Amino acid sequence: MKSINGIEKIRKFNRFYANVLGKIDQELYNQPFSLTEARVITDIHERNGCTSTEIRANLGIDRGYMSRIVQRFEDEEIIMKKQASHDKRQYSLYLTDKGTGIYNDLVENANIGVAKMIESLSEEELSKLVSSMETIETLYTNEPQAQPVITIRPFQPGDLGYVAYLHGRLYDRKYQFGPMFEYYVMKGLTEFMMNTDGGELWVAEVDSEIVGSIAITKSSDTVAQLRWFVLDENYQGMGIGKQLMETSLNFCKENRYEHVFLWTVSTLTTARHLYQKYQFKLTEEKPNEEWTGTTLMEERWDLDLSE
Repeated sequence: MKSINGIEKIRKFNRFYANVLGKIDQELYNQPFSLTEARVITDIHERNGCTSTEIRANLGIDRGYMSRIVQRFEDEEIIMKKQASHDKRQYSLYLTDKGTGIYNDLVENANIGVAKMIESLSEEELSKLVSSMETIETLYTNEPQAQPVITIRPFQPGDLGYVAYLHGRLYDRKYQFGPMFEYYVMKGLTEFMMNTDGGELWVAEVDSEIVGSIAITKSSDTVAQLRWFVLDENYQGMGIGKQLMETSLNFCKENRYEHVFLWTVSTLTTARHLYQKYQFKLTEEKPNEEWTGTTLMEERWDLDLSE
């Protein structure tokens, strides 16, 4: 027997979510079709040629009620029936052109209803909601959850503005850096874009969505600077930071840099831990009051690549 606490939490969630969906259904299906009828139309569209028996089993509809729905849809020319090839006692169901139009209207109305439900959510909250729903679906369909596709690639036109956005959003929300920090990042990226000689900037994508970046710029013929290392906190723990770091350091070695350094601040504990892992050494500290209104401790970290 599973824990009572876990069971109660599931029941509480079911009551809450049933109430949420009930409000949406009330708005959507206060129309010529009930929720069950709309589900039948959707099932026929998605499983073109299915039988009434298959729909009943899939949706859990009473035999008599299902018979009345099919009869109504046939009378109103929403569906057409053809004798099933595998069982002459059964009929395959298909939407007519009229039925397809009704299905499209139902989809449009449903999309409007869901859009209203999520309009108050931030992109971060929506991402968490969808991820949680996918987890529930996976657990109850016994299907393996698709692994995210992680890609590290050189920047393309349009990427640099998004890199500045990632910095501005993350550093303001988590560290209260304010708008001046985003200006500082944009200024540096603009200068880099005008002269990329000896350097490169990479973005990390998860399922084609940019979630992080890192760059190498040329300081001298033998010294490089690591810059604009950022990762959306929702994607930490996936090894993306490690991939970005190794991509940048391999670039330094391929271009025969002997030394690489970076500037960070002492409050960025996750990044500092990664720098230590790759043998960077803290070499300099200086106070900074430019971004937050309070004193931050800027740190320089250095790595000798010739060792």
